[in-house]
Amino acid sequence: MQPVVQTLSSLERRIDLAVSLAAVEKEVQEQLKRVARTVKVQGFRPGKAPMAMLERSHGPGIRYDVINSQVGRAFEQAVDGAKLRVAGAPSVEPKTEGVDENTLAFTATFEVYPEVAVPDLATLSVTRSASEISDAEVDKTIDVLRKQRAVYEAREGRAAADGDRVTLDFAGTIDGIPFEGGKAESFPFVLGQGRMLPEFEAAAQGLTAGETKVFPLKFPDDYQGKDVAGKTAEFTITVREVAEGVLPVVDAEFAKQLGEADGNIDKLRADIRSNIEREAKSRADARTKNSVMDALVEAAKFEVPRALVDSDVESRVAAAREDLKQRGVPNADTMPIPPEVFADESARRVRLGLLVSELVKQAQLQAKPEQVRAKIEAFAQNYEQPAQVVSYYLSDRQRRAEIEAIVLEDNVVEHVLSKAKVTDEAVPFDQLMGMA
Repeated sequence: MQPVVQTLSSLERRIDLAVSLAAVEKEVQEQLKRVARTVKVQGFRPGKAPMAMLERSHGPGIRYDVINSQVGRAFEQAVDGAKLRVAGAPSVEPKTEGVDENTLAFTATFEVYPEVAVPDLATLSVTRSASEISDAEVDKTIDVLRKQRAVYEAREGRAAADGDRVTLDFAGTIDGIPFEGGKAESFPFVLGQGRMLPEFEAAAQGLTAGETKVFPLKFPDDYQGKDVAGKTAEFTITVREVAEGVLPVVDAEFAKQLGEADGNIDKLRADIRSNIEREAKSRADARTKNSVMDALVEAAKFEVPRALVDSDVESRVAAAREDLKQRGVPNADTMPIPPEVFADESARRVRLGLLVSELVKQAQLQAKPEQVRAKIEAFAQNYEQPAQVVSYYLSDRQRRAEIEAIVLEDNVVEHVLSKAKVTDEAVPFDQLMGMA
């Protein structure tokens, strides 16, 4: 007889399960006999240990596994018979009231997947981003490359300005008391790069070698040094040297340093343009995808299973711990990470994942092999030996699956763009690259 499924809420279900105690014991005895053939028991040859002794030593563990296995099979048969799609693992509790002594009974409470309704894509409003690359962007990129290769030359009497390397001594106190990390000698940094706190850089501006300055500095409340975070210190700085950055000339030698073996400047500019066009397109496409996904999830009106959200939260907490460990944070394994900080984003991810999955199925947007290969080949252009990268991805199933997931998302974006109300947006290059 098919067990009755109780509906507790829109997604939560409950079902009673029963397994025969005789069937459990039969399987336990069969497993004990198999164990008896090979298990080593002190004082007995293999296969000669008394069954009563094996029952005491191995019986409880085997019985536990058999019960779990049979309950699991009973649950699978019940949900298959009721044609239910279970979301997450069920919560199984023993049941004793009204149960025959020859039966083991349990109650399984679980969630099912929701009915996912794909919204009318024609009602969605999305933004398609793009960025045009001109000679000005190429010139800016070349300037960045030049600054990265600057040679600093000391200038007598030069007032420190952005782009100059300042070498100085500094000493800080809080309430007149020195603090750890608050003192250094011959400390160099380049003004304008944001390496130092803004008040520190502002104090060094305009100083020449030999000058001293005293100034207050309030550490941010979230400063990484917890002993000084939120406190105000008094710093004394003495400039030892101000060095001007001398940029390399854009010539054949410069081109060779950047990988152009023949020193061809025109070819260097063409390569730089190609690289930044590829990067700009990638970032613009990411903005477009975000717009599409935001529109989809905003239109999604179905409830999501709590079990799937909790699972995603657990994964994100684990990833956060791993990130802390990679950063060298002590006690990363035990540091409290409140799971609720991930709850809203996890619910969004689960809802979007269910919706995208349904959209892929309905519109047949699965990644095609030729699309996957084209994406891998485009990705490989970022490396010096593209052919090896292509071979690596095609031969590694996990890496290939990662690219397939990207292609699938691209297919979803293109499908939505073909149906939705689209506004084209020209994004300035500096804004797109985060330099504005």
